[in-house]
Amino acid sequence: MADKGDLGWRLLAGAAAFGAGFVARKAITVGWKQITGKEPPTNPESPEVELAEAIGWAVVTGVGIEVARLLATRAAANRWHNSTGELPAALRTATDKIKNVAS
Repeated sequence: MADKGDLGWRLLAGAAAFGAGFVARKAITVGWKQITGKEPPTNPESPEVELAEAIGWAVVTGVGIEVARLLATRAAANRWHNSTGELPAALRTATDKIKNVAS
């Protein structure tokens, strides 16, 4: 069973990642419209969408959303560390875990 700290971290990290992904998707959509002059593909898997456009959209959204989630989770981890004095258990390295056991 997860302890309260673990559950708190999961909720914080999940909320941060969800929010960052949502904002990133909106920003990427606006950027796509400005750069290409057209709406992003709603169904890139469709054969009616040009292959280059479908691949471009997949790469841009995949990388953009994942980078936003990574940065948001790292920021949440920093905030967690500042308020609790230690990183969440899920983010501690093996060396950190050994130091905590030895203390």
